[in-house]
Amino acid sequence: MALIRLDHVPETTKVNQALNIILPDPGKMNGVPVRERKVLYLLHGLSDDASAWQRYTTIETLASTYGLVVVMPSAGRSFYADQPNGQLYFTYLMEELPRYLSQVFGLEHRRESTLITGNSMGGYGAFKAALNYPERFCAAASFSGFLSLKFLTIYPDDPRMQEFTSVFGDLSRLSASEHDPETWLQKAACHPTALPRLFQSCGRQEDLYPLNQLFYAQASGLGLSLEYHEEDGRHEWLFWDAQLRRFLVEVLS
Repeated sequence: MALIRLDHVPETTKVNQALNIILPDPGKMNGVPVRERKVLYLLHGLSDDASAWQRYTTIETLASTYGLVVVMPSAGRSFYADQPNGQLYFTYLMEELPRYLSQVFGLEHRRESTLITGNSMGGYGAFKAALNYPERFCAAASFSGFLSLKFLTIYPDDPRMQEFTSVFGDLSRLSASEHDPETWLQKAACHPTALPRLFQSCGRQEDLYPLNQLFYAQASGLGLSLEYHEEDGRHEWLFWDAQLRRFLVEVLS
């Protein structure tokens, strides 16, 4: 397979960003051209970058097995949000990046062939994308995702609060905003049959476990179909690699 790293300066973020892509070998694609392959957007967590999934998991083997095109963008510590400073990371993910991939690689981005997932901050980004733009994806998954803003009230003295303010703006106005996972669920509940398949998993021994339980309870209370899985596990790559395998088996086998 081909492992490609591109460095480009998107108009939406105005900063040089790495973009890692895995392309299956032509001989293993059974005559299906790249533009028609299934595309997996794989989003990294808060302290990582576009290389993380490639470095710490078996994604290359999985991409080869399923003939996937895998797109691993960089998002810094942005939470894939359009930030007050003018760096529009969510617009990059949803608009500029797909357009760029279409222009450079000819990817068609058909709904039935497009998946999105991520870990931690990337799980937040994946569900934000899938719940707000359900027409774009056939399936989405969040592994150990940051899926509730209750974190801000549970841990008000967390040193990251200042950083979150720079990402989201006034934290007192986050509830019911475009950044609030509960808002995404309420929006999705208006058209539940339009949603992609949704997968959520979290380890019981990690700090984000209560937030994931809360998100699942909120989704269930709204009557949304969400395949939820929990098991013993921590906020670490061994857990996320296993969850990625589970997700791809469920969706692609």
